[in-house]
Amino acid sequence: MTAVPAPRPAREERRYGPAEELRAHSTALLLHAQRLRAGAAALDWKGPQAEAFRWRIEALADRCATAAAGLARSAGHVDAAVRPR
Repeated sequence: MTAVPAPRPAREERRYGPAEELRAHSTALLLHAQRLRAGAAALDWKGPQAEAFRWRIEALADRCATAAAGLARSAGHVDAAVRPR
């Protein structure tokens, strides 16, 4: 199993626009999906319950990736709406 990641350093207080915030959340969700998949693959647990658990983790990772894609798409729409025509 993978080690727990170290705490994140404190972020500087900087304001981002709506599109940047959406992209940041999208990136975070993609990273969560990758970590979920890596953690499930690293399990030494065997048997039908283990496979069911892995399946549920994979489904959760898919949900994270789908949400990330939606947020990235929304960021594009926000960018298009605020760009001068």
